[in-house]
Amino acid sequence: MKKLILFTLFIWLSCTMTAQESASYRFTLEDCIRFAFANSYERQSMALTGKSLEATYEQSKLQRLPNLSASVGQNISNNSNGWSSSGNVGVGSSMTIYQGGAINNTIAQNKLNLERNSVQMERYDNQTTTQILQSFLTILGNQELLNYQLEVLNTSGEQLRQGRTKYEVGTILESDLLLLEAQYYSDSNNVVDTRINIENNLLDLKVLLSMDPTDELEIISPDTDNLDGLKASLPSEEEAVSLAMDYMPDIRMSDYDIKIAEKSVKMAKGNYLPSVSANANVGVGILSFDGTGMQQLYSSPTESAGISVNIPIFSRGSTKANVKKSQIALEQAQLDYEQTQLSVRQTVVQAYRNVVSAYNAFKVSEVREHAYSKSFEAYNTQYRYGKITTVELLQQQNNYLNVLNTYIQNKYSLLMKRKILDVYMGKKVVL
Repeated sequence: MKKLILFTLFIWLSCTMTAQESASYRFTLEDCIRFAFANSYERQSMALTGKSLEATYEQSKLQRLPNLSASVGQNISNNSNGWSSSGNVGVGSSMTIYQGGAINNTIAQNKLNLERNSVQMERYDNQTTTQILQSFLTILGNQELLNYQLEVLNTSGEQLRQGRTKYEVGTILESDLLLLEAQYYSDSNNVVDTRINIENNLLDLKVLLSMDPTDELEIISPDTDNLDGLKASLPSEEEAVSLAMDYMPDIRMSDYDIKIAEKSVKMAKGNYLPSVSANANVGVGILSFDGTGMQQLYSSPTESAGISVNIPIFSRGSTKANVKKSQIALEQAQLDYEQTQLSVRQTVVQAYRNVVSAYNAFKVSEVREHAYSKSFEAYNTQYRYGKITTVELLQQQNNYLNVLNTYIQNKYSLLMKRKILDVYMGKKVVL
C-alpha cells in the first residue's frame, strides 16, 4: 500500500513539474516576428541549405588549382628464382587548363545559387510576417470586441435588474422581462464565443511562431485609436508600385533564375570546345630483393610531364540536345520573369487600392459607431424613465452591436491591408 501511495505521489509530482515547465511570453508584434524567425524549423532548414550552397561555391573555386596526390606500392611475386619483392613511391599532379569555360561558369552559377537562396529566405520572411500580422490583428480585433461586449453585458445586466424591479411593481409585462432575459443571455453567449475565438486565435499564432501550444502567450496591444496617420503616410500609387518592383523577392528570384539559366547555356555550349589538361609525376623505386638474396635500392627518380587535349568530334547528338534544352529553360525563365513582374504589379496595385477603400470604409463606420453609441446611451436613459418600450430599447441595442462589429472589422482590416502594403514595399512592419 505504501508503495502504491509513493508511486502515485511520484506521478503527481512529475506531472506538476512538467506543467510548471510551460513558458510564459508577453509579445508585441515585433517580438512575435523575431521569435518566429529564430524558432522556425523551415527557416533553419533554409539556412542549412544556404551553408551547403556556400560550401559548394567555395569548393568550385578551388577547381582552378592543380590537385596533388601521393602513392606508395609494394609488390611480392613468386617465379623460378623464388620470391621477389619490389616497390615504388610516387607523387602526381594534374590540372585542367581549359574546359570550354566550364569551371568559371560553374563557379558563377554556384554563386548565383547561393545569392538566390538568401533572396528566397527574404520571401519566406515576408510570407511569415504577413501571416503573423494577420493572426496578431485578428486577436487584437477580438480583444477589442470583447471589451465592448463586456460593457454591453454590464448594461444588459443592469437592464435586466431594472426590468425585474419594474415587473414586480407592474410597470412592464412578463413578455418584456423575458425579452430582457433573452438579451442578457445572448450577450453573455457573445462574450463566451469571443473568448473562445481569442483562445483559438492565440493557438493559431503559436503555430506560426513554432511555439509549444501549452506555453502562455499574451500579446501587447499597440495604440490603435488614431489611424489617420496610416492615410497620411501612404505614398502615391506609382511610388508604391516602384518601391515594390525594386524590392519584392519574387522578382529578384526570377532574375536569378534567368542568370542561372544563362550560365547553363554557356556550360552546355562549352562541350563543343576542346579541353586541355596538364599532368606531372615523379616516382622512385624503394627496394627489391629476389630468391638469390640480391637487394637493390632504387634511388633514381622517374619523372614525367605532359599535356593532353581532348577534342569532341561526335557525341551522338547529346551536346546539341543539351544546348537546345538549356536554351528552352532560359526562355522559360525569361517568360516566368515577365509573368512575375506582371503579377507583382497587379498585386501591389490591388493592395494599394484596397488600402484606400478600407480607409474610406473605416471612416464611415467610425462616424456610425459614434452616432449609434450616443443613440444607444440616450435610449437606455429613456428606458430607465419608462419613455420607450423594451422592444425599442433592444432593437436599438442590436443595431448598435451590428454597427460596432462593422467598425471593429473595418478598423483592423485597414491596419492589416496598410501593413501588408508596407511588406510589399520592403518597409519594416511596426504597429
